Amino acid sequence: MTNAQLPVLIAGGGIGGLATALTLNQIGVDCIVFEQVRELRPLGVGINIQPNAVRELFDLGISAADLDAVGVPAKEWALVGLNGNDIYSEPRGELAGYNWPQYAVHRGAFHMMLHDKLVERMGAGAVRTGSKVVGYRKEADGSVTAFIENADGSRYEQAGRLLIGADGIHSAIRAQMHPNQGPIHWGGAVMWRGTTKARPIRTGSSFVGLGTHRHRMVIYPISPADPETGLAMINWIAEVTLDNSEGWKNSGWFRQVEIADFIDHFASWTWDWLDVPSLIRGADIAFENPMIDRDPVPTWQDGPVILLGDAAHAMYPTGSNGASQAIMDARILGAKMVEHGATMQALAAFDQALCGPVSQLILRNRGAGPFGLLNLVDERCGGHFDKIDDVIPEAERIEFMAGYKAAAGFAIEKLNQSPPTIAKGARVAEVSSVSA
Repeated sequence: MTNAQLPVLIAGGGIGGLATALTLNQIGVDCIVFEQVRELRPLGVGINIQPNAVRELFDLGISAADLDAVGVPAKEWALVGLNGNDIYSEPRGELAGYNWPQYAVHRGAFHMMLHDKLVERMGAGAVRTGSKVVGYRKEADGSVTAFIENADGSRYEQAGRLLIGADGIHSAIRAQMHPNQGPIHWGGAVMWRGTTKARPIRTGSSFVGLGTHRHRMVIYPISPADPETGLAMINWIAEVTLDNSEGWKNSGWFRQVEIADFIDHFASWTWDWLDVPSLIRGADIAFENPMIDRDPVPTWQDGPVILLGDAAHAMYPTGSNGASQAIMDARILGAKMVEHGATMQALAAFDQALCGPVSQLILRNRGAGPFGLLNLVDERCGGHFDKIDDVIPEAERIEFMAGYKAAAGFAIEKLNQSPPTIAKGARVAEVSSVSA
């Protein structure tokens, strides 16, 4: 079998891996997804899909109705001080002038929707569950061999044209590519996440950041309000920054916890328009995880192997663009393959285009991303004010937010005027329909 007849191998069946597989299928490149869990389930809570990524989903044939089934279009993004007064607010999605909406979705339901779309288009064999890529070998002919470990511990080798490492922050492929990389970076912030059936606030579909950078809540709905009860599924994130001098001491990076373990941090957070303790107590379960990322690496490529998504650029969720960037990765990689073929040259072009700029975004998010406005308010007045213009002039607030949007790739004018990442009907030439 020639290199051109080998499939592209994708390590990881998360959002980035599935978006990549859908893209490769669209442009005519054979691929196989290897996912370590035995059975995919709708895990997680809420995430945001920014307009730049929604545009790509639409171009993949995923409709607004598909997204409405797993989330709700966002109408507003707002920051609020400790005394409940607005620091900054702006419309989002189409209300802001984008040609595409922004969506707040249930992460697990969105993930399963992508999986079901892929299986519908490629067949059940497109995703091999219970199979983890634990390493790779570059071959003399330019192909790559992936080492696959099954859930029962057995191993085998799979030949591929290319290998895409979309295997998350704990990526085995990244560890092999960069064996001297530093440990996972934890800046001290701890997040507790949950969902509660409650009445949505403000516009009814607002993303609200409340408090300070070191002590805050993030609240937004991930479903429309029920017309009879008025209740929606509200996603919330409670966050406190602690002393991290001794590193993360709890076992594991994600665990279920009791609400009593952390609610005292927010016991006094009540206003006439929001009762935070009541919102938190209304959740069935809560999960704890530290806010973590990895230091940027100089390249995501090793010959026929490329990193993508969190494996390439795990970042703090302060900009609500981790999932969006993974989708953008998939589409830009697909565009480079349309231009250069499913080749190492395409991987190099992808690496050249994104590694540097996205590495800067990682560091920007460590500086609080768009939540940096909360820092400024805290520094200037301790979070309490009557008129925000007396603390941070409007022009300064607008300039701050514009800088983040430009860095994250969803500045309105630039996005609206840009051509499709992958032209309609574009295909990669000289690929085989052989499935390995």
